[in-house]
Amino acid sequence: MKHYLTDTIVAPATPQGQSAIAVIRLSGNDAIAITDTIFKGPKLKAQPSHTIHYGWIIDEGREIDEVMVSLFKGPKSFTTEDSTEISCHGSPQIVNDILNTAIKHGARMANPGEFTLRAFLNGRLDLSQAEAVADLIHSTSAQSSAIALKQLKGKFSSILKELRQELVDFAALIELELDFSEEDVEFAHRGKLKELIHKINNIIRPLIDSFKWGNSIKEGIPVAIIGPPNAGKSTLLNTILKEEKALVSDIAGTTRDFIEDTLVVDGILFRFIDTAGIRDTKDTLEGLGIERSKQKLREADVIFYLNDIYRNEDEIWADFNQLEFQPEQKILILLNKADTIQKAQADEKISLIATKSQLTTLAITAKLEQTLKPVFDFLRQYINDHHQAEGTIISNVRHAEALQNTMKALNKVLAGMDSAMPTDLIAMDIKEALNNLGTITGEISTDDLLDSIFSRFCIGK
Repeated sequence: MKHYLTDTIVAPATPQGQSAIAVIRLSGNDAIAITDTIFKGPKLKAQPSHTIHYGWIIDEGREIDEVMVSLFKGPKSFTTEDSTEISCHGSPQIVNDILNTAIKHGARMANPGEFTLRAFLNGRLDLSQAEAVADLIHSTSAQSSAIALKQLKGKFSSILKELRQELVDFAALIELELDFSEEDVEFAHRGKLKELIHKINNIIRPLIDSFKWGNSIKEGIPVAIIGPPNAGKSTLLNTILKEEKALVSDIAGTTRDFIEDTLVVDGILFRFIDTAGIRDTKDTLEGLGIERSKQKLREADVIFYLNDIYRNEDEIWADFNQLEFQPEQKILILLNKADTIQKAQADEKISLIATKSQLTTLAITAKLEQTLKPVFDFLRQYINDHHQAEGTIISNVRHAEALQNTMKALNKVLAGMDSAMPTDLIAMDIKEALNNLGTITGEISTDDLLDSIFSRFCIGK
């Protein structure tokens, strides 16, 4: 992606397809002039910024659509450039006609994310805030929106910039020492440098630790429904989702591959994964499905282990024990088909399995929604156990990696000072830490990095 900051770009800001209203954005030096050329209404150049005007879009005298035009004069706009937004009727034909008319009069089609890229390059946003724009657009739950909004407001950026500036000040003193290396003087007090590094690490470490939860909120918390064939896993998925998502059959081994869908619970997105029943089999296709089930079992944050309640508890326990769980996974044992035995028997079996496993164990009937309330209560408790009321949560893989690399570089500085490492080597490690911090906010950036980030944006943003 080449970065042209002097030309004028245009793109639809609303999704493709028919709708009541669509919005087309222009930004650049000639945005107002081009819009004036195709707009039959008050001359926008003479109007004050942040005003809306009624009129028609025309092309060589042909009326295309009746529109409202919003006017934003730089630098008080999203990109800091002169910008207009044309609100038209949402017919794809009308949108295309207006785009083509704007292009014919000097605009060009924007690249993905180019409006936000210009906001970044013009100093309107830093890089982490620009990425928050994309996260906000693609957020799928209240909590993922909240994380993106907090990052967009710049709190995360301001923390990093303050820390980086303190480290920059020490780096300058270290560089000064190198300039006067023959004088054997110490401008950067090593004790204070250690204190600063410990301070930075103490702030960065919780941010790194928050990533797993933040990324789960962003992508959806994976919940694997695991168990032997014909235990009711597909029925449970369908009842949770309130739709026939998975094929249900009395024939064991019907589900040959995993089926996945999402549901928001208390503002958090969960990804429910129905897996193939785990058993020994000589069927090649079923065997592949079982291997994928085991993979999903390893990747899940939450496990719903499902088995038939009428089976002998030793058989249930043997099935459960053949599975390999991860220490950090939250496991819920569900004994299905509770309507097939007496309540006293069900309570006894639940007690036996819960005592053996030391895990929450529930009796349910997967096809009956009213029996699943305790299951949703379990998920709500999982949310409460992981919820961070205060502090910044990061959900971006790039940010997490940069922070981890920053800590590694700073720990090398500490080790270097303890082993009396030469000053020039300490300076290199400090510079590495500064570079890693700078890549998060964009103080250190390359065209390749910007291309990678903004190419994932939608065209009109």
